[in-house]
Amino acid sequence: MTAKAMNFKMDESEITEVRQIASVFNMTLTDVVREALHEYVDRMKADPFYRLTANVENASEEETAEILEELEGLSGTDLEIVSAERVGV
Repeated sequence: MTAKAMNFKMDESEITEVRQIASVFNMTLTDVVREALHEYVDRMKADPFYRLTANVENASEEETAEILEELEGLSGTDLEIVSAERVGV
């Protein structure tokens, strides 16, 4: 895996807080951010909205609006995935 550098901005107080946490656990600031980001991305991928829309990246604006409208009307029970099947075309 190739590592690439990425820049982002944070408040100085947030950076200080993360550095303090990192030092307690004998970690680098990068390690803390990377671990937190992995956890966040995993949580987002598990979200029903993501799981239902991740495979429609090429949808038109109209199709996307229609999908979102349908999703907003669903309950938590409706969003439970009880089985999955992948069909190749």
